[in-house]
Amino acid sequence: MTAPSRTVAYLCLALSMSLVGSYVALSKPLAAVLPVFLLAWMRFGIGGLAMLHWLKKPADEPPMTAQTRRLLFLESFLGNFLFTACMIYGVSLTNAVSAGVTMASMPAAVAVMSWAFLREKVAPRTWVAVGCAVVGIALFALASPSAGHASPAGADATAGKADLAWLGQLLLLGAVVCEAAYSVIGKKLTGALGPKRITSIINLWGFTLSMPLGLYAAWHFDFAAVGWGTWLLLVFYALAASIWTVWLWMTGLRAVPAAQGGVFTVLLPVSAALVGVLVLGESLSGLQLLAFGIALASVLLATLPSSLAWRVGRKSG
Repeated sequence: MTAPSRTVAYLCLALSMSLVGSYVALSKPLAAVLPVFLLAWMRFGIGGLAMLHWLKKPADEPPMTAQTRRLLFLESFLGNFLFTACMIYGVSLTNAVSAGVTMASMPAAVAVMSWAFLREKVAPRTWVAVGCAVVGIALFALASPSAGHASPAGADATAGKADLAWLGQLLLLGAVVCEAAYSVIGKKLTGALGPKRITSIINLWGFTLSMPLGLYAAWHFDFAAVGWGTWLLLVFYALAASIWTVWLWMTGLRAVPAAQGGVFTVLLPVSAALVGVLVLGESLSGLQLLAFGIALASVLLATLPSSLAWRVGRKSG
């Protein structure tokens, strides 16, 4: 398995997180129509049908060890199943701003976990890039129009869930840990399996894990009430979430340290907001534009060539 060039790896990581942000923004209409676990189950099912041929073991791939099998399960359980549950229910008990601020810790969480579990030597410049990423995402969340402005109609709902806000914050923190583990475990898996095999196997696990709750939701759901536009959006969501983003991410991680790759998570909220502006008719404030600039600066800082970054990446890749 030949690793891609560093430039190609950076492009794959950037496209992956940009696609994630795009389908997160465009999936809002889906979440309004379909129950969460039914949506997840159908996503994995559509994605699995589209990449059945990726499940076949390549002739040059060594047999999977017990450790690799465990890592594949954990990759899907933490990065697909548990992350989705923690994020959705965490937001429901707090608010989108809290989720955005908590998401800001994701690049730092990836860097710390890659240092602790992969023994990567994180370059000082990467730590600075992580800091910029954290500041950029947090500033964007705090600058959002909903920050600090609760409507009278929503005041009662906010007060009603205040007692469970601590649980929501714990769930959001859990989502960050799950996503960081997804990056670190993914880096470990790329040394044993190709990106296509990883993508197809963790999708199969996701389909299996979401099946009980998905079937229960399907039993009580009126499929005839769903319009054709929603079905088409579901197909795009399934292909993007289950295939394109995962394959691109795993391809990029083969040539880039996990800590450096984690910086690219800043592109998730950036692309989600841009889709909101360009497609959903939302607007951006000056402070949000500044936050975008800081976030994008973190990516440039982490990826511009330097002899130190190259040595670190070569040693841990």
